[in-house]
Amino acid sequence: MKINTPKWVVLLSLGLTFLTVEEASAQGKAALSETFVELADPTADVNADWSKVGPGLHSSFVTIDKRFAKSLAPEIAKQNRVKIEGWKGEKLSAQILLWTNADIADVHVDVSDLVSKNKAVISKAASDARFVRYVMTDEFAGGCGYRKPEDFASSLAPDMLDNLKSFDIQKKTARPVWISVKIPENAQAGLYQGIVTISAKGQPSQKLALELDVINQTLPKATEWSYHLDQWQHPSAVARVEGLEMWSDAHFEAMKPVMQMLADAGQKVITTTLNKDPWNVQTYDPYADMITWTKNNDGTWTYDYAVFDRWVQFMMDLGVDDMINCYSIIPWNNEIHYQDTAKGELVNVVTKPGTAIFEELWTPFLKDFVKHLDAKGWLKKTNIAMDEREREQMDAAFALLEKVAPEIGISYADNQKTYQRFPNSEDISISVGHPFSKADIMDRHKRGLNSTFYICCSDGFPNQFTFSEPAESTYLGWYALATGFDGMLRWAYNSWVENPLTDSRFRTWPAGDTYIVYPKGRSSIRYERMLEGIQDYEKARIVMEALKAKNDQKSIDSFQTAINKMEANQRFDGWNEELNNAKTLLNELSRSL
Repeated sequence: MKINTPKWVVLLSLGLTFLTVEEASAQGKAALSETFVELADPTADVNADWSKVGPGLHSSFVTIDKRFAKSLAPEIAKQNRVKIEGWKGEKLSAQILLWTNADIADVHVDVSDLVSKNKAVISKAASDARFVRYVMTDEFAGGCGYRKPEDFASSLAPDMLDNLKSFDIQKKTARPVWISVKIPENAQAGLYQGIVTISAKGQPSQKLALELDVINQTLPKATEWSYHLDQWQHPSAVARVEGLEMWSDAHFEAMKPVMQMLADAGQKVITTTLNKDPWNVQTYDPYADMITWTKNNDGTWTYDYAVFDRWVQFMMDLGVDDMINCYSIIPWNNEIHYQDTAKGELVNVVTKPGTAIFEELWTPFLKDFVKHLDAKGWLKKTNIAMDEREREQMDAAFALLEKVAPEIGISYADNQKTYQRFPNSEDISISVGHPFSKADIMDRHKRGLNSTFYICCSDGFPNQFTFSEPAESTYLGWYALATGFDGMLRWAYNSWVENPLTDSRFRTWPAGDTYIVYPKGRSSIRYERMLEGIQDYEKARIVMEALKAKNDQKSIDSFQTAINKMEANQRFDGWNEELNNAKTLLNELSRSL
């Protein structure tokens, strides 16, 4: 993560009272309502001319590459049919736009079974139609830094995919509907046809044709994907939004649908904490402790790993079990805290790397932690993780880890070419906006070391803000292909803002930077398009290996040329078209294998 304004300045300027993690977790804020009303459209679009829109409910398939404004009458050529194509095991998307000049109640969108000419059937249970909800967003502007809402252009962005079965559409508004089809792994290859039926109270039903072309290739299960997805989880946000006690049974139950979506996208890393909030409460919710440190009367130390162990096992049971990244030996304010038995109080200490107190406090913990991880069988997959720290602090932290806990791995998000000073680090992530050596990345890959890129508030493109173009989320997977990275890191999967269902803006970063999914396991356009890019990455890897096995150099060169066009980390003219061309070529090549 990046931020230009010191955290204490932000807190003071907002009139907030600083709370310890324990105090924040104990507040027990009321849960967000299951139902909600979208915020009013702040743009001049609310005065748009709808006089040319005829009576009744209108519908059409539209591109998934565009966000459609809520208050503008669509100017599109009506499409009653769409064709999507993909591999067995792949999840595909389509988008329908509904619009009306008058209030329409109780709108339903249903997808039928998909049936091929030889009567093979893909059950309607494999498909889903979800109403897209509008959230308040802003603009990139200068990227990172403290924001006053009135200083940034705000608008409504369609993003959240709601779980509602029906929806009331207000007059003079548009409403997207996201269609998802998860092709069964045992489906027969071929062309399938189905019907999307749109019905509403007092309205004649409308039928749109959905065609699905199943290519005779199979995408591996998400747990087998090679793409290294690392999105930082935030359990405290779930507890607050659901109004639940931190780390209670109910809290873990509430996290299941949210974290299962992450596992379904092929997530490889479990985000854990070692002491107090590693990022000095940058987020709306402080990170609650996972490990409790206690200094005993005789000066010895005791560490309670109960929460840590339960959280790690919880994520592993969902299918996330490649890495455990533990933040951080270098918290953003260099502070740790522990319970002092002799004093009977929680003690807060500044432990800057390179100082005597840093080594004194971290040495016994690291030694004990290694023993605990070894006993659990987790040592080989665990890394001590750091995020964008200065060179001197990183060097001191590396030195201590090598001295007292050489058995444990190291992971870090890097914007200072730290990876070149420590070339054997197990897991690194380089800012997408910072220079790197492609040769270094390829060398690390050959040596079995993991290298990803990361995006954050400073990156205008590609990114996953709520105002970002939808295809940017897909572009991320192709950017990894083009650059040689093993995948991507994103600092926040579910660090929800105060009212994430209606307003994605936050006090310090462009809107949507803090989360890409919504409470109660609600998906988003950003999540679905990101998953698309990850699937493309896996398909491309499989296709390229098959082409090499066939020694089809012409196809290899053609495909690599298409991939290389997505190596840019700055927006360029025609990027979305080039992306779609590469996707089409990928499917064409896969048919020939």
